[in-house]
Amino acid sequence: MRLPPRTADALIAGLVLLLVTVWTLISGWQVHESAPRAALGWVLVVVGCGALALRRTWPVAVAVVTLLACVVYYPLSEQDGPLMIAFALALYTTAAEGRFAAAVALAAATLLAVGLGEVRQEPGHRQIDEAALAMLAGWLISLVAVGRAQRTRIAYLHEVEQRALAAEREQEARARQSATEERLRIARELHDVLGHTVSLINVQSGAALHRLAKHPDTETALATATEALTAVRTTSKDALRELRATLGVLRGADEAAPTAPPASGLALLGDLATRARSAGLDVRTRVNGTPVPLPPPVDLAAYRIVQESLTNVTRHSAASTVTVTLDWEAATVRIRIADDGGTARPGPDDRAGAAGGSGVRGMTERARALGGTLTAGPADGGFLVDARLPTTVTPQEGKQR
Repeated sequence: MRLPPRTADALIAGLVLLLVTVWTLISGWQVHESAPRAALGWVLVVVGCGALALRRTWPVAVAVVTLLACVVYYPLSEQDGPLMIAFALALYTTAAEGRFAAAVALAAATLLAVGLGEVRQEPGHRQIDEAALAMLAGWLISLVAVGRAQRTRIAYLHEVEQRALAAEREQEARARQSATEERLRIARELHDVLGHTVSLINVQSGAALHRLAKHPDTETALATATEALTAVRTTSKDALRELRATLGVLRGADEAAPTAPPASGLALLGDLATRARSAGLDVRTRVNGTPVPLPPPVDLAAYRIVQESLTNVTRHSAASTVTVTLDWEAATVRIRIADDGGTARPGPDDRAGAAGGSGVRGMTERARALGGTLTAGPADGGFLVDARLPTTVTPQEGKQR
């Protein structure tokens, strides 16, 4: 288990104190000095080693304390224990904690003080010669350099850790964004499928009730009810098929995936027109140019735009005739849905684009997601939806769709 920094520093301070104490006792057991000087020497040993417990909290202060302890200890004590170890560790910590200038200043001051002290000694009384002084300089430089390298290593590891955390957060954000986009896509599909189908069923049921009220005799009522129920059954069956295909993306990981894509596209434009005719609309289709196979996202978007437009006509317009025109051009397919419903518009929710991508706003988002355009507004005494979709899409656009 990794110890807390304070506990680790206290443990290291205790180990250094134990090392200095044992070394001093072994090396100076035959040295005799006065009791006051011996006591003061041991106090300096305890202070110098004990200060290491705070070496990472106040690195510069601890280095100064250990250096002063050594400055007083070595001229005073006859035992000359290895108290310099405490200063070495404090100097290394100062550099490792990022106080590089302070570490260099302390190392230089130590070397200068030792050099001046030896120069002032009388001939024959020097404790350190030139070789030992050079070794001391190299030792101090090495301590500062190793501390600096450790600081650089710690900073590099911290940066790597932060980058990893940032990459993890970015990955989580992308996953949340993908999930949100997928929920919006499913919501848009459900709106288009259910909105169109329920509107047709409502119109068909209303028309049947109107005819039953006008012809209440049994034979006519039975024929009218049979016709209405047949249309409702066909419409609801198609709705269930599309709903099942749309919700297939929500299958669990252990369930079998659909083996074929949803059967929605311009190839089913005829069926869409037939269902709208059963609601009382005169739907006419025109095709200009040579049709080309469309990528699945574009094909589905084109189908949904026509479906939503017919739904809006059924729900919000008094139109009796709707013309769906497909213009196949070089790199685009133009889809126009025009009705003769006067100045009728989609309802407020559809114009503004209610939550989930409904109405005109939902159709516009579909077109833009694929790199196309869509406009909707009054035209020629009715209402016109005019969309242009590319016949090819990039992988990124297909993913967004």
